[in-house]
Amino acid sequence: MVNGTINDPAAKKGHEVDLAVFGHDADDRETLLAIGEAKWNEPMGLSHLRRLQEIRDVLERRDITKSGATRLLCFSGAGFSDDLRRAADDAPEVELIDLNRLYHGE
Repeated sequence: MVNGTINDPAAKKGHEVDLAVFGHDADDRETLLAIGEAKWNEPMGLSHLRRLQEIRDVLERRDITKSGATRLLCFSGAGFSDDLRRAADDAPEVELIDLNRLYHGE
């Protein structure tokens, strides 16, 4: 796991990533398993998910990850908006991790 900045040459900007999880695929090539954002003092909403989706799209265009293969992780100590919860229910690649889940599991 690491954190860092993803450069987006097309938009001429960088995107900060709070969490990046790497692993290996069936051919033993390094692959990006997940990217995540953490907000402890504010509830997370759809804008946070859209930002992670944008970062994933940049990584797909740069051939760093395969389409849809990277999970999007939202960590929050203050909860999640209803819109974000509905979006996560409809998207299996999105995980919402609150304090209870983080410290006690599912």
